[in-house]
Amino acid sequence: MPVIEFDRVSYTYPSGVKALKDVSFTVEKGEIVVLMGENGSGKTTILKHLNGLLKPTSGRLYVDGLDTSKSTVAQLSAKVGLVFQNAENMFFESTVWDEVAFALRNFGFGEDVVRRRVDWALKFFDLNGYASQSPFTLSGGEKKRLAFAIVLAWSPAIIALDEPTIGQDSLQKEKMLHMVKLLNTQGHTILLASHDVEFVAELRPRIILVSSGKITADGPCEEILSDLEILRKCSIVPPQLVLVMDRLRDLGLSRKILDVPEAVKAISEVIGHKHI
Repeated sequence: MPVIEFDRVSYTYPSGVKALKDVSFTVEKGEIVVLMGENGSGKTTILKHLNGLLKPTSGRLYVDGLDTSKSTVAQLSAKVGLVFQNAENMFFESTVWDEVAFALRNFGFGEDVVRRRVDWALKFFDLNGYASQSPFTLSGGEKKRLAFAIVLAWSPAIIALDEPTIGQDSLQKEKMLHMVKLLNTQGHTILLASHDVEFVAELRPRIILVSSGKITADGPCEEILSDLEILRKCSIVPPQLVLVMDRLRDLGLSRKILDVPEAVKAISEVIGHKHI
């Protein structure tokens, strides 16, 4: 049984905006799935449905067997950790340390475990020097890392990330990439929304394209990120390597190559063959 199942889910905001229109897809346990699309396409609305912050106007959504329309936010939050795009929306404690500790205590972990997990999460995200500060004094990138640390510390089965690389430098993006992969190898299901095509290309997930509240494509990373026409329709700029390989198609090269060493090898083989 899928761990996430959207069954013809539609959602209309109180303002009258129809954010989702008959959205249907499933996510299997242990998958990494990335939602991509233009601003306002519905990506964040989908993520907010996972832990019950929003409930379907019509249709059904099941998370680990629970019907979200009949489940509380507390019940769903025990299964889904959601990192908001605006990290400040997650903060309400007076210090960075207590912010990370709150969820652990709320889920009943003992103080020894709380202390150990909080210290580890803050160190991993280079936030241990800010433990006694107010979370609201952090920079934008630091706030995003704190939001991830909050979720990472209690390690839910499903992790949802909304634009996790915004405000992060290249080193932090690399750490984020390795952390997502590590969590996935440990059995976590990852669903994230991102505009960062280079980050997504390195992650190699399944990609779901969303446009105007509807799913327009769903498939392997190599297939979706090399389809220039569908990316254009969804206002997504292709990865630089895809554009380079597209210009070299006359040499018989595939634009589905997303790995630089693989591209270098393919180009070298073509050049060597033609030289001979």
